[in-house]
Amino acid sequence: MVSGPAGSGKGTVLAELLKEQNYRYSVSATTRAPRPGEVNGVNYHFLSRAEFEGRIGAGEMLEYTEYCGNYYGTPKKEAEAVLASGCNLLLEIEVEGAANVKAKYPEAVLIMLLPPSFAVQEARLRGRGTETEEKILERLSRTREEVPCVTHYDYVVYNHDGRVGDTADDIRAIVRAERAAVRRNGNAADNYFS
Repeated sequence: MVSGPAGSGKGTVLAELLKEQNYRYSVSATTRAPRPGEVNGVNYHFLSRAEFEGRIGAGEMLEYTEYCGNYYGTPKKEAEAVLASGCNLLLEIEVEGAANVKAKYPEAVLIMLLPPSFAVQEARLRGRGTETEEKILERLSRTREEVPCVTHYDYVVYNHDGRVGDTADDIRAIVRAERAAVRRNGNAADNYFS
């Protein structure tokens, strides 16, 4: 699971990983309006507030949270299908949602993706040109709440400008290390001698 404040480059870095067959994305759902170029069912499942709340009530969300006035969450069915396929499940998830998933699935790996600094994050948000000043300030304020949660994560990865490939490589290295972790291979000795 990858979390990070607005402007950390989550979408860009995850797109780099998704070029490989062994990484799959579970498309999140949200009640926010699509940004220019975003496609329903590809970037997000764009739902009305009533639709989203209906899915919550039906137990169809793996996790969800409300962020800056909109719901964001992970449809349970899609996430379970990716895991059943044996691929690495990538979730782009807010810190509250990450904590909820970690509580249900302690083996989940949490990665906090950060810009190199708060100043870089602000410049990225302003450079997008897609949000009002009020929304930018709201997202920057939210960052002050999110980033201290890094202590609840397994890893932190910094996304420097112009180095998306390096950032994706850092995440690939984490995935390789996690697959080799003893806690995930408790039967290694039995398998070795069988």
